[in-house]
Amino acid sequence: MTKNGKCGAVHKARVGFAALLAILLAGAQAGPSSAAEPVSNDATLMGYWLSQDHDGVFKIDRCGQNLCGHLVGLRYDGTDVPRGHDGKSECNLLMLTDFRPMGESNAGRWAGHILDPDTGHLYDSQIWLAQPDVLKLRGYIGLPIFGETQTWTRYSGPAMGPVCKIPDSVK
Repeated sequence: MTKNGKCGAVHKARVGFAALLAILLAGAQAGPSSAAEPVSNDATLMGYWLSQDHDGVFKIDRCGQNLCGHLVGLRYDGTDVPRGHDGKSECNLLMLTDFRPMGESNAGRWAGHILDPDTGHLYDSQIWLAQPDVLKLRGYIGLPIFGETQTWTRYSGPAMGPVCKIPDSVK
């Protein structure tokens, strides 16, 4: 270390910059791929979608000029419908809101918000079709590289049971 102590500070700055760069590059690699061009329009996005973990079914539909999605099916044990942070039932909860087309530079993508019912937080999100019956949903904070993408599949299974319960036959 030098007499004025700057050597340690420079080393810490380099390590911090390297760590930040590694995080950004990792996020960019995990981010949406431009190789698979989304071709989503509102009609192809509308319908029923099974979440990645097969624990929720969402109905995406028009809400005025935008698209929105309600949680219409849940996987849970017993007879008590799961409740959000506010104590209200998650059955038919509006979780996807204000989805609008992103424009020509992001053709096929729709931007909006997704609600985390456990915390009440709204996150920025994008949806698009990767294939005709495969929907991608990316939720993030601030920039899309700081998020996670899930793969949902079109749901065509049996009707939901009482109080939004996903039938046991759906795996």
